[in-house]
Amino acid sequence: MRDLADLATAREKADQDTLETLRAELDRIDAEFLEALGARVAVCRSIAHYKREHGVQMMQPHRIGVVQQRAARFAAANGLDPTFMKQLYDLIIGETCRIEDLIIDAGFGGSAA
Repeated sequence: MRDLADLATAREKADQDTLETLRAELDRIDAEFLEALGARVAVCRSIAHYKREHGVQMMQPHRIGVVQQRAARFAAANGLDPTFMKQLYDLIIGETCRIEDLIIDAGFGGSAA
């Protein structure tokens, strides 16, 4: 009987170790995701400075469409809800447009982001 209890305890410990390993992997992926998002925002800031310096209009609807279509293809290829992916990219694009507006407006007496 003691052997069964020891086996159950060992199995619970192995399950907990597996869960902790998976959570650590998820934490690593989250850190990479946030780093990639930060890099994306940094590139968008560079794009905004370019647009300001060259008089390019901030809003580029065609470009937003290209990005949204790529995200939709990713969702379809990876079994993700396309509505989720659209909402995620709407948030990302909305924030980068806000930052671009701040940077572009800074060239016209506003404050820079």
